[in-house]
Amino acid sequence: MNERIKGGLLVFLGAVSFGLLSTIVKFAYEQGYTLGEITGTQSFSGMVILWALYMVSAKIKKQDNITSKEKKEPTDKTKWWKVCIAGTFTGLVGIFYYQCVKLLPTSIAIILLMQYLWISVLIEAVVFKKKPTRKQLLLLCIVLAGTLLAGGLFSSTIELNLKGVIFGLLAAASYAIFLMTSGRIGNDLPVLKKSALMITGSCIMTFIIFPPLFFFNGTYLGGLYLWGLSLALFGTVVPPFFFSMGIPRVGVSIGAILSAAELPVATLSSAFILKENVDAIKWIGVILILLAIVATNIKTRDLNTETD
Repeated sequence: MNERIKGGLLVFLGAVSFGLLSTIVKFAYEQGYTLGEITGTQSFSGMVILWALYMVSAKIKKQDNITSKEKKEPTDKTKWWKVCIAGTFTGLVGIFYYQCVKLLPTSIAIILLMQYLWISVLIEAVVFKKKPTRKQLLLLCIVLAGTLLAGGLFSSTIELNLKGVIFGLLAAASYAIFLMTSGRIGNDLPVLKKSALMITGSCIMTFIIFPPLFFFNGTYLGGLYLWGLSLALFGTVVPPFFFSMGIPRVGVSIGAILSAAELPVATLSSAFILKENVDAIKWIGVILILLAIVATNIKTRDLNTETD
């Protein structure tokens, strides 16, 4: 299989994995589990899996170096605690987003999470003094218009929970901050080590807000661990792993476009699995947001020659 096609497929599958998270969380809520139990067991399971993978890969690499008599690699420059702090924002994303999923339909929750697009631009303008271009402003207007349509604002039966909307926007803001910090911190570390440190920070933040009582009251071994493993695989392990392998093959811009598949997947799963009402107007809103994401990442040069 062509490397570019293989890379695109990996990025797409990673996005599909992300898109299924909200549906899994809805089922976990139906089983009677709480927000703290769901987010806590996901962070813990993801931390254990990623550290185990890193330990195995480090051991294999060490043995290969000994066999080939290569020189020892230089010590990582980034302090571990900096990466952990950056990772705390992923914990906040999970807490805010899953609370939003509890209060609103998943098709609305994922739309609110996608508002990280304009929030990122706003943060860059305020904090980093990077003025948005006309193209960015136009596309952000399209995102907002798509949000109004997809959110069902023009529906006569609309009943939005204000708390749910606030939690959704907090999740989007946390996600925007996470993307900015993760892109600037720990890039000299191995991918698995950086991911493990980030999820460790996420786990610590989650346990501070929601003490892990489920370890001691029988809830964890009573079945909660299965939900934790599912959420960790679909949200913590598989997507970053697939993205790290796929994006270098297809380029950042195409990777960002393919990763937007998370939005229609979440909407489709809410419609066909959870049986939520997703009418034509909402789908038009989803399509508008997807078009904005595509336009944001398409460059003027030929995409087939992209090498970034």
